[in-house]
Amino acid sequence: MKPPTAPRSRAAAIVLFVVAVVLGLSHPAAPATPQEPSRADTVFDVRDYGATGDGSAHDTPTVNKAQNGGGSPFDVGSQDVTGSCLTDSRNTSGGALRVSGGQDCGTAAEPLDLDNPRQDFLRASVGGLFLHWGLRTAPAHTSCTAWEDDVTNGGWNADYWVKEAQKLHTQYLVLASFHSRLGYARAWPSKIPGSCSTQRDFLGELVTAAKAKGLKVILYMTNDPQWHDEGGHEWLDSAAYSAYKGKNVDLTANDGFGQFSYDNFFEVMNRYPDLGGFWIDNDNAYWESHDLYRQIYEKRPTYTISNNNEDTPIMDMISNEQKTGMTPGYDYPQAVYTAQPRLTEADFKLPSTGAWWYGGTDPSVDKMLTLGRLITNTGSSVKALMAETAQVNGKFPANQAAFNNFANSYLAPIWESLHGTEGGGYLYGGLKPGFWNDGAHGVTTIAKTDPNRQYVHVLTPPSTSTLRIRDNGYRVASVTNLRTGATVSWSQSGGVLTLTGLGAWDPYDTVFKVTTAGRQGILAGVKVSASASASGHAGSAAGDGDYRTYWDNDKSLPVSLTFDLGSSKRVQYLGLNQREDSVAYARSDTEQSARIKDYKVYLSADGSTWGSPVKTGQLPSRRGIQGIDLTAAGARYVRLEVGSTWAASTDTTRYQRLRIDEAWIGTSYATPAKKRGQS
Repeated sequence: MKPPTAPRSRAAAIVLFVVAVVLGLSHPAAPATPQEPSRADTVFDVRDYGATGDGSAHDTPTVNKAQNGGGSPFDVGSQDVTGSCLTDSRNTSGGALRVSGGQDCGTAAEPLDLDNPRQDFLRASVGGLFLHWGLRTAPAHTSCTAWEDDVTNGGWNADYWVKEAQKLHTQYLVLASFHSRLGYARAWPSKIPGSCSTQRDFLGELVTAAKAKGLKVILYMTNDPQWHDEGGHEWLDSAAYSAYKGKNVDLTANDGFGQFSYDNFFEVMNRYPDLGGFWIDNDNAYWESHDLYRQIYEKRPTYTISNNNEDTPIMDMISNEQKTGMTPGYDYPQAVYTAQPRLTEADFKLPSTGAWWYGGTDPSVDKMLTLGRLITNTGSSVKALMAETAQVNGKFPANQAAFNNFANSYLAPIWESLHGTEGGGYLYGGLKPGFWNDGAHGVTTIAKTDPNRQYVHVLTPPSTSTLRIRDNGYRVASVTNLRTGATVSWSQSGGVLTLTGLGAWDPYDTVFKVTTAGRQGILAGVKVSASASASGHAGSAAGDGDYRTYWDNDKSLPVSLTFDLGSSKRVQYLGLNQREDSVAYARSDTEQSARIKDYKVYLSADGSTWGSPVKTGQLPSRRGIQGIDLTAAGARYVRLEVGSTWAASTDTTRYQRLRIDEAWIGTSYATPAKKRGQS
């Protein structure tokens, strides 16, 4: 992802461009495809899909999907837009382009395609095994035949990769052989000339072996011909492909390579109905102009499509590559900028150094870093795609093989806390994750089938024998050590679960199983309004109980949310889930946190007279549920006024931007459920 560089003055030009598309003044040709379902009841905000909404250059790829027929929600160029509204909510701080059909643009906007059955497998997964393996795997080959002979003679076996994936407790494998840095090798017998293609069907064997064990294989596809002559060898054969097509096609150019890879998508779909889908390493304009992604879904409804580092709306999942710079270093989700329930993945290397593919060495695997990444991603409902460097014969170097064996035995006793769970402290509920007392840090998870079964993962233990965690309104019934089954001493008061007498911490992840008995003290039926809102993202969305909708302050600060409780009620605290669509720390001048910094809380009996704030302070720039505790008092109206957010003015996309998924009023803190043995 590149930061925006163009000034906001381009916004008007982009508005005119999209208007031209709507009016049919710009409508490029594309292959005939079945008419897609109407989106007449949805409003889309380009800022939800990777654009800045301020008219910068970064908007262009997203808005261009409208022109290119990419099947995005902005693809008004190939849809019936009768009765549509096209609005530009620009103000001095930036704005957004929105397209809708037959609908008031003030209606709450929901994101695209979050409940498609084809995504069920990925949503149920914890992670995958990423395999970069091809002609340039050391020792590098320039002859496709010689490489295939060495693979086969070396004893390559699909079952080996499947078993190693199972040791890592992953549910899918991503095979990256058709990779720009690995010689564009196609590990299947292709009828399409243009790059290395094997006689043996390695891909088919892997798909079959994975299916037999309940796993899926996803195929990596590159968009990029720029490395066509890396190492002084030409890896692409334009002459052979041109003869096959009956016209001149330059595979070293983006358009020509787009045609070649486009044909390969369809060949793969025809050959492998049991493939899990495609993992795209960024878009190619030829694919978009020929409506490739929509055609994939139509031809193979069970396939999923993922994109690397680019949140393409029509695709099922966005992957975030090799993020670093967080504190602690294993807390990968701090660098993720896509809000759930959008399918999100983190892809990272297990070897501590070196390339994504085998280069002839055997670097070590940092157990704490790797396990920490896996567990923190799970604690944020982010899929962990872990890359290992297979050798020519498919086997992993000794250090990676040893780690896989270790992971197999290490994860098994705590597997119930990772599989079949969602990240805790977010839209699925659960105890608060992140930074706890005395230097402690970790995540929480919550069972999908039973919200009263929760887990606390302590990755960095406290410097004391006590751990305190915000209870998020859950009544605690029991706490045990998941690995040992031992009962843990605990108490609950003031919104906090306190574990005492702790010690003998696991070197990587101490897991406590917390059984709860529902939530207590959270007021229902509260009406929420805002002093400023972006179109389609009114203040009411912060109190509607639907995490697919959210309030957007339209880059207006200071700004306030007002809660009408209906009648005078006891007010003990405010709970907030801010939208997790920005990083949680300042990764750079142009990638910063759009979370609340300075705030004030007011109470009122009539909604007119507010008086002095009853609480002022700062919220930390952190993920997950945030609570603002108050001295309990009676009031009908509560107002949260936000004076500033954490993003600096250098980040023009997120500066002064605030989005809140859900906000609620707590009338009292949760009290413990009866402990076992109590009458």
